Amino acid sequence: MTAAMRVRFAPSPTGHLHVGNARTALFNWLLARGRQGTYILRVEDTDAERSTREAEQSILEDLRWLGLDWDEGPDIGGPVGPYRQSERLELYRSIAEDFLARGAAYYCFCTPAELEAERAAALAAGQPPKYSGTCRALDPADSARRVRAGAAAAIRFAVPRGRDVTFHDEVRGDVTFASDVIGDPVILRSDGRPAYNFAVVVDDARMAVTHVIRGEDHISNTPRQILIYEALGATPPSFAHLSLVLGPDHAPLSKRHGATSVAEFRVRGFLPEALVNYLALLGWSPGEGEEILPIAVMARRFDLSKVTHSAAVFDMAKLAWMNRHYMKEAAPARLAREALPYFARAGYVTRGTDGSLEYLASLLPMAVGSVDRVAEIPERVAFVFEWDAAKAAELVRAEEHGPRAVAAFGDEIAGAGALDREAFRAAAQRARERTSLKGRALFHPIRVAITGAESGPELDLAIPAIDRGAALGSAFGLAAIQSCADRVAAIGRHLQGQAAI
Repeated sequence: MTAAMRVRFAPSPTGHLHVGNARTALFNWLLARGRQGTYILRVEDTDAERSTREAEQSILEDLRWLGLDWDEGPDIGGPVGPYRQSERLELYRSIAEDFLARGAAYYCFCTPAELEAERAAALAAGQPPKYSGTCRALDPADSARRVRAGAAAAIRFAVPRGRDVTFHDEVRGDVTFASDVIGDPVILRSDGRPAYNFAVVVDDARMAVTHVIRGEDHISNTPRQILIYEALGATPPSFAHLSLVLGPDHAPLSKRHGATSVAEFRVRGFLPEALVNYLALLGWSPGEGEEILPIAVMARRFDLSKVTHSAAVFDMAKLAWMNRHYMKEAAPARLAREALPYFARAGYVTRGTDGSLEYLASLLPMAVGSVDRVAEIPERVAFVFEWDAAKAAELVRAEEHGPRAVAAFGDEIAGAGALDREAFRAAAQRARERTSLKGRALFHPIRVAITGAESGPELDLAIPAIDRGAALGSAFGLAAIQSCADRVAAIGRHLQGQAAI
């Protein structure tokens, strides 16, 4: 009977969640959810100097924001916990001692200076650094007496000599390493902390992990880990090593390429479904020529055989395109909530009331089709909240028929109250009849007068939006907005003042 699928994502809480690691988390999640498996979140926090609970919480928050839930983890527990390595130290110690007793490991007394000198000598000779095995030849009983006497010692795994270690990579096929090129790795440091290659195997074995999906930088670790599995008497899981995520210059994606963490993309106004959809396509093809796919559909289609070993290049323009699609598909009420912090930061909204959110939702048709990110929406509709009478008057004066067109339009809307679309169109038609101006000659002066800009959304959207906001006012948590009638009147005063001069 085939064992139930169990996968894990095991971040180190030393900083923000990098999008490369987020892709690893996503591929594990897609495999588990598509095969009715179990998704485990395990925190590898044995680096006491760099690991923080704040970073752990940030990673968990980012995963939740992406929609990647887990079945077992440090916050919800599970049958094979604890799920933080720092809470499993006694387990690692007891297994390392068992390895010592069985001759599968030995004490190492080499100092950091001795090890560094050995490493430097290997590099100078053009050889890859590898522990020479100095302490492997020591008598185990003598080593044990030295440790009991207080000597500092690490514990090293005794790599079997003269054999090949072969494993099948679900992405790359069979991979073979000769054990003679593998140095004896430290499994327990002298301060009692486990080394990565040891702790990860102990945890994956005890947690019955069946599939390990991770970055290709772990390929060289895999033969060491397989040998440790053998020493534990455990069956290794299936391995799949993902290609690195590269920047446009084909160097590993880093801060010099721009945003690299999930938190940064979130702050910049990308929607989680867009980032998830894009990350899924970095190295995996869903087939059928499709690119826009809901996460549930991706989970049903995900197959490791469709994952490529070629490096994936992060294309910000394609992510922006995908985000535009999901912004257009998002419910206006939801997108207004997403945009609220950016409107508040711009000073356009003082508090998030039901009225202000409803109003922001009504502005979205003027912005969503022409911006890449939620954070760009306020700038697109800034003319609603920010208006400069002097600047607008200058733009009107620059138009051949500007003052006459705006004066006629102003006469038609004075005292008319808030303009909706039909009221605006009717007022514009009357201004046309009075002036005999039409098309651009009439509407462009009205545009620059009302919005203070040469271009922007359709006037039958912009003008009603301005007047709705002016009517709502601060009672609904909006910054003060000048009505269209007030704007035209202010321009008239400016033009009269300039004429008098």
